[in-house]
Amino acid sequence: MAASDKELEARVETAAKTGGQRGMPFAWRRAKKPKVVYPPQSPKMWLKTVGWRHLIAIIASIFAIYPVLYIVSSSLSAQDNLAGASLIPKEFSLDSYKEFFNPENPNLTPFTTWLRNSWIVALVAASLNVALAAMAAYAFSRFRFKGRRTGLLGLLLVQIFPQFLAFVAILLIMINIGNIFPGIGLNTLAGLTLVYLGGAIGFNTFLIKGFMDSVPESLDESARVDGAGVGTIFWKIILPLARPALAVIFIISFINLFGEFLLARTLLSSTENFTLAVGLQLFTNADYGAKWGLLSASVVVAAFPIVLTFLVAQRAIVSGLTGGAVKG
Repeated sequence: MAASDKELEARVETAAKTGGQRGMPFAWRRAKKPKVVYPPQSPKMWLKTVGWRHLIAIIASIFAIYPVLYIVSSSLSAQDNLAGASLIPKEFSLDSYKEFFNPENPNLTPFTTWLRNSWIVALVAASLNVALAAMAAYAFSRFRFKGRRTGLLGLLLVQIFPQFLAFVAILLIMINIGNIFPGIGLNTLAGLTLVYLGGAIGFNTFLIKGFMDSVPESLDESARVDGAGVGTIFWKIILPLARPALAVIFIISFINLFGEFLLARTLLSSTENFTLAVGLQLFTNADYGAKWGLLSASVVVAAFPIVLTFLVAQRAIVSGLTGGAVKG
């Protein structure tokens, strides 16, 4: 036995005799905390203290998961109708997915076009929305000017009114713009993108402003001492620090715009310009020939990238939403 092993064994014997921890290795010096034993609760007390929270969470989860399971079940069902559909199909089939991924399927070409249009509009609109909201939030967070508080409250008050109240005004504006600039007028993806830019910019500005308020102003002062201007401070100091909030705004805006239906249905009229949400409606137009199985399979395939992105970025979303909740 090595000398180190004999020395260690002697220390253990000494500690056991003296009841102390002197001479023992560091890993053995941790004191054992007494195990806390809670008294058993009655079912009534458990339901009153903790159980009702679990009950509400279970009910909310069922309401959220049931539609998703029903769509997935419809896409795997051999029956191409909703009359005999159930949560658990009586007969499973992949015919809807085979028809969807068949290159010779005539319904595949418009679907890929609609999917591409949705990705283009959602990506461009979400990116520009984040850029505009970040610049507005920086102005409200760092600058002091007359009407600052009134302007910020005005942006929030506009978000109270439902979006469909402005549909008629938006439609008339897009018609008049199309008469002068046809490329960004009615029935164009560029025009739809411009309309999307003003959707949630007020809420996004307020959210990013709360995050920027938590960034110490001493960083701005240090940059000014080094000769940095307003643009340099915004792009090289504030914007990188606000990256979690910007990522959250981008992801949420992208998901909302990707599935938006009402505005797109109002402003788009040609099939080649339809977004995915508007195009999928064509599968349900026929009274007795609605392709419910193909519609469900299309929804599952289109939603898979969005769900995967949300699952991967959910920790960043939570941290970004709560990052600006506390100042300092």
